[in-house]
Amino acid sequence: MSDARAAEHEELIDGPRALSLAPRLQRLRAALGAAYAEETELRRPFLWRAVAAGAGVLLYFAANHEPPLALCVGALAVVVALAVLVRGHARAHALLVAAAFVAAGFAAGAWRTSRVAAPVVTRVGVGELTGFVEEIDLRRAGARFVLRVASAEGLPGDVVPARVRLTTRGEPSFAAGDFIALKARLMPPARAALPGGYDFARDAYFARLGGVGSALGRIETMPLPDPAPASLRFFAGVDRLRNALALRVYKIIGDDAGAIAAAMVAGKRDFLSESAKDLIRRAGIFHIVTISGMQMTLVAGIFFVGLRRLLATSQTLALNYPIRKWAAALAMAGAVLYDIGTGSRVGTERALVMTLIMLAAVLFDRPSLSMRNLALAVFFVVAVEPEAILGASFQLSFAAVGALIAVYEWRGAHVAQAPRGPPSVRSRFQEWREALLDRLLHGPGAPLVATLCATSATASFMAYDFHELSPYVLIGNPLTLAVIEFFAVPCALLGAALYPFGLDGFVWRWLEMGIDLVIWLAGLIASAPGASLHVKAFPPWAILFLALAVLSAVLWRTWTLRATAIPLALVGLIGAGSGPGFDLAIPATGDAAAIRLPTGQLTLLGKKPGAFAAEQWLRADADARAAADARTGAACDADGCVGRLADGRAVSLVLSRGAFLEDCARAAIIVTPLRAPGGCAAPIVIDRLKLAETGAISLRLRPEGAVEWTTARGVDEDRPWSPRPAQTARRGAVPEEDGEDAELSEPIE
Repeated sequence: MSDARAAEHEELIDGPRALSLAPRLQRLRAALGAAYAEETELRRPFLWRAVAAGAGVLLYFAANHEPPLALCVGALAVVVALAVLVRGHARAHALLVAAAFVAAGFAAGAWRTSRVAAPVVTRVGVGELTGFVEEIDLRRAGARFVLRVASAEGLPGDVVPARVRLTTRGEPSFAAGDFIALKARLMPPARAALPGGYDFARDAYFARLGGVGSALGRIETMPLPDPAPASLRFFAGVDRLRNALALRVYKIIGDDAGAIAAAMVAGKRDFLSESAKDLIRRAGIFHIVTISGMQMTLVAGIFFVGLRRLLATSQTLALNYPIRKWAAALAMAGAVLYDIGTGSRVGTERALVMTLIMLAAVLFDRPSLSMRNLALAVFFVVAVEPEAILGASFQLSFAAVGALIAVYEWRGAHVAQAPRGPPSVRSRFQEWREALLDRLLHGPGAPLVATLCATSATASFMAYDFHELSPYVLIGNPLTLAVIEFFAVPCALLGAALYPFGLDGFVWRWLEMGIDLVIWLAGLIASAPGASLHVKAFPPWAILFLALAVLSAVLWRTWTLRATAIPLALVGLIGAGSGPGFDLAIPATGDAAAIRLPTGQLTLLGKKPGAFAAEQWLRADADARAAADARTGAACDADGCVGRLADGRAVSLVLSRGAFLEDCARAAIIVTPLRAPGGCAAPIVIDRLKLAETGAISLRLRPEGAVEWTTARGVDEDRPWSPRPAQTARRGAVPEEDGEDAELSEPIE
């Protein structure tokens, strides 16, 4: 057949296909346009402006260097001006408005960073500190406390941090609000132990924590040199009351049940043992020991419903005054007091903001439970604490609340669209369908449907942030809700009221009954087959697609646009299933490592690998073993450790300078917290100088001996919480060591 006839033949075949595809695309476009027009009538595009603001925050934190604040504000002003100029052109105006919210989120991040800037210690050092104690978290042995530093002497570089977080092994002889003097060993806040992992240094920067460490020797309480700020005195007084209440609850109930009770009542979690934490985590109910949106909503609901019914007992008030608004205003005050009384943590503050916005809607005769109010809460977070968007607490709480509101809206739409004709005109299938939906949305199945939707919305964030999923959460969450509703919140309010009179003992015994039930059932759930599904780490772009899928499912009201969640979720799942993985992981300190053995499992190298880093490595590899069980397969002595990768190459962790001569000659990869000599013959040398540039490193073996590098720091990255290292000397010069080797400063949680 000639080329011309072949081309004609293909055209005859492909022509009908093209003609049949064109109408389908046209119908799809028309359906999407009609659906978007309907969404516009429902004012749903407004909700995506909150998403755009959040995207601006993410872009800010993805930047390689710190952008000037003036430039960010100027860019925002330009985009807003352009949006005003083209307001007559609908599409251009919509795009520029979206860009304005992105620019606003970006500028909010830059503004927040400039507001919280404070000195940070750059390396390990011992110094003399004085300052005010802001808060204390008592433990079964010792305590952890935050010190607002007044003076610091002897720290490297003469740095004076704004705040530091310290631990003491003994029972503290001081209280929140006291002015103390002590000697402390401080280290920089820990950087990520794995590229893409949790970065405590960034969180510490925004908390204005310039160092973490431990107190050395005696801590002296001193007379106040100057009156403490009024805000410090107030919150210190609240912290003293919280500690007294938590200690009383813990002593009355005792053991892990008492620790859980202290966490639920006063927000003090440090009495919990590691075994108890692991138990409730595997049962999928760890949020029972956190003061979150669930508790805040119940407290506000108790105040609102209780006060409204109390006011309704007066016929005069009920008939002549807006008692519903009065109850909402008093419930707002009660929620604020509850937030203060439980420590006003970051997560609790966000829950408070959502609750206040929803109660304020009652004051203005607006629907309280709506996506619009949730979007306003997002705008507040972006404006005040934009860094929270990167945290698991924000992601989980807003995803869960968004899913619950979506279920509430669906239920309302179902009621509005319910058929009102006689049963005879409806088919039996329609009757069966309506009865099933009624049972699921309004009957006994409603809590399970809500839990299922909230769990589905948060599953991707749980897998990304914690590398773990709990299949039995449909059992654990209703149990948690019941205990919080019938035991924790009422006992916290009543017990706190009776505590000053010494009449609170019976309240905590009632709470103990509920917690014992939770621990028993948590044990059953945690011991069930497949109670915890471990998930390997996956790339950030995958969680972006999964998050967009969740947003499409909960923000849109039309099923046509909601269906866009399906392709987004598929792309995200493909990305999550093809995570990069690693064969060698090295923290920024270089004093430990994790290598993959020929068996496929990880083993830890180092004299004593940090518990936090070891947990991050094992979790990212979907490995359920404890760190103590992952130390086989390598040879260690006082000078370091040696292990072999799956392809047989030797990895040497060098901890003393005398080991370089031998290990550089025989190992393929050298890892060390020291400065390696310039003549080291190993093909790959990862030492202090290299890690200062890259942060944590992970290596992945490729065919034919190639190695794929992934680093926590980008090329020439320079951010306030991850500053570019100072100019270092040539490796061959081997300058003097500056004292003690840098070591990991773990979050003390």
